[in-house]
Amino acid sequence: QVQLVESGGGLVHTGGSLRLSCVASGRSFGANIMGWFRQAPGKAREFVAGAAWTAGYTEYADSVKGRFTVSRNNAENTVYLQMNNLKPEDTATYLCAAARSSFYDVNVPTGTNSYDYWGQGTQVTVSS
Repeated sequence: QVQLVESGGGLVHTGGSLRLSCVASGRSFGANIMGWFRQAPGKAREFVAGAAWTAGYTEYADSVKGRFTVSRNNAENTVYLQMNNLKPEDTATYLCAAARSSFYDVNVPTGTNSYDYWGQGTQVTVSS
């Protein structure tokens, strides 16, 4: 079992930045693929970014490429989402998720059904 706790959300103006963190606890964290999703009111949950255990293997939604950066610190069981140049359409609840995998798996899935554990989410609001 893995528990995920997000932090770092808040209210920013258009063009601002935020850094989200997700700390994992429970079973071994290292072999999990970590993903960030977001969900706005009345909309489906969508993939934002994800990172495999092996450094350098990441995946991004087209809508955030060039603005968001996902990274992880396996020694500290933490995954980060650096969000720059935020836009009002980025407003949503951001959720951290973990998918059971092997240390050799470098393919980051983008579907919600591929993830086994979820955090409660942190709210990001971007004002225009």
